[in-house]
Amino acid sequence: MIKRIEGILIAIQFFTAVPVKKSFELDEKRVLFAVQWLPFVGLLIGAVLSGMLWLVLMFTPFSMPAAAFIIWLAAILLTGGLHLDGWMDSSDAYFSYRDREKRLEIMKDPRTGAFGVLSVIILLAARFLFIYEVIEGLQWRDYFLILAIPMLSRTGMGALLAAVPSVKSEGLAYFFQKDLKRNKVLRSYFTVFLAAAAVFYMVEPLLSLYLAILAALLVGFTFAAKAFIKKEFGGVTGDLLGAAAEGGETCLWMGLWLLHYYVMA
Repeated sequence: MIKRIEGILIAIQFFTAVPVKKSFELDEKRVLFAVQWLPFVGLLIGAVLSGMLWLVLMFTPFSMPAAAFIIWLAAILLTGGLHLDGWMDSSDAYFSYRDREKRLEIMKDPRTGAFGVLSVIILLAARFLFIYEVIEGLQWRDYFLILAIPMLSRTGMGALLAAVPSVKSEGLAYFFQKDLKRNKVLRSYFTVFLAAAAVFYMVEPLLSLYLAILAALLVGFTFAAKAFIKKEFGGVTGDLLGAAAEGGETCLWMGLWLLHYYVMA
């Protein structure tokens, strides 16, 4: 039990900006638990975003664009920009149009190039649009779906970590992957999804359908990301996993935005 709890703390320590000022022994079980708890880390982030949105709309005179900006910014600050850095490094590497070895070298470079800057502007601008328009037509169900978006995106990132071999024998991806039990991780993610769907169904059956639609979108994105990473880079790195988390999250916000236009209207 203690190792499970420490696994949560390790996941929070490595994948968020929340300070956990304690050192842990990073043995096989603790690392496995940390990866298994990634959806829970996402759930915590989602709970903060959803709760913050409710507080802003209920207790402040702020406008809808201001509320959208607060949620948009909070999502970045909660991870300390860790995954966005991966998005920018991966963009610089891919758009260099060099061979795999050179791309991996570019990802190591601490400097950010023009393609990295341009790609992060497009990503964050698109996400702000989706958040703003979702808040503009906000329904009570959105609080639950906003809570689920980071949970699903971290699940997708964890699934890629479990399913795609690391391209390097060093770095964050290799560290978490070297002793990972792939089937255990994927089974635990499926169980988490079923539990979330059951809770949503008890709140309202339609809510579980919306969750399933978002999950299907995330599955499609994750399979596409897996094929892209294997073809263009030969395997995962920490930067590529971060990019997948950011891309998946923006894709899910887009899914919720489209639900408002075509299903929830």
